[in-house]
Amino acid sequence: MGEGRGSAVVGAVVVCFLMLQYSQMVHAAVYTVGGAQGWTFNVASWPKGKRFRAGDTLVFNYSPSAHNVVAVNRSGYNRCITPRGSKVFLTGKDRIKLVKGQNFFICNLPGHCQNGMKIAVTAI
Repeated sequence: MGEGRGSAVVGAVVVCFLMLQYSQMVHAAVYTVGGAQGWTFNVASWPKGKRFRAGDTLVFNYSPSAHNVVAVNRSGYNRCITPRGSKVFLTGKDRIKLVKGQNFFICNLPGHCQNGMKIAVTAI
């Protein structure tokens, strides 16, 4: 009988873990950066007033012949540069999952970031 109880405890732990994982997935939100305009100039203020969580997804809609999305660090964001090793997205329908803490994105085509094509998002 002792073995049966141990199996029940393990089973209960597995069920709790799966429920927690499911709960986190259900609560993840999807945000279209820039709203109906999409990823374009002067979107730097778009995150204001929104509450982001780790695991939420940002959707960047844009013309891939005109723009891109680059995940950068704070320095890259502030200076509008692409640090070595930065992930560059080019599809025009990029879906990027937020990590806990600060997330920074720019368009690194000449002049675009400097003209407000960048966002900083803090996820809790």
